[in-house]
Amino acid sequence: MKKALLIIFGIVFILVLAFFGFKQYTKSFSPQTSAEYNKDGIDIKVDYSKPAKKGRYIFGRQQDKALLPYGKVWRTGANEATVIEIKQGVSFAGKQIAAGKYSLWTIPNQGKWQVILNSQTGQWGTEYNDGKNVLKADIPIRIRPGVQELFTIYFEKKKTE
Repeated sequence: MKKALLIIFGIVFILVLAFFGFKQYTKSFSPQTSAEYNKDGIDIKVDYSKPAKKGRYIFGRQQDKALLPYGKVWRTGANEATVIEIKQGVSFAGKQIAAGKYSLWTIPNQGKWQVILNSQTGQWGTEYNDGKNVLKADIPIRIRPGVQELFTIYFEKKKTE
């Protein structure tokens, strides 16, 4: 009985080590980082992992062999689902969002992206539950003049028109 218990404990220990080792290994390709906004009484923090382009087509049409075809939900980063923490209620794309932590998802398309805030957090980035969506908003895209090798989330002041 004691020997069987030791064997089971050993197997569980090895599995736990393998899990954390694999997690660290995958994060070496997509480093974890955060973006913060702290101005005018608004505090927002986004925790995410930065995937690299590596010469691939990331978003596009299926026939273009894009990694993520247009119209499909994306975790907006790599590894675990991206988490946005809002310290106080804010207006997001014209809709009121309560303070809290949300997972951040997007649906890329050619002329606009849909940004999704979801109440489920802590999941791996492929475990999206659309039944927990808090917000879904269309956001127009801007084309960057150069290629961005690492995916980056940042905040910038909105230009008044």
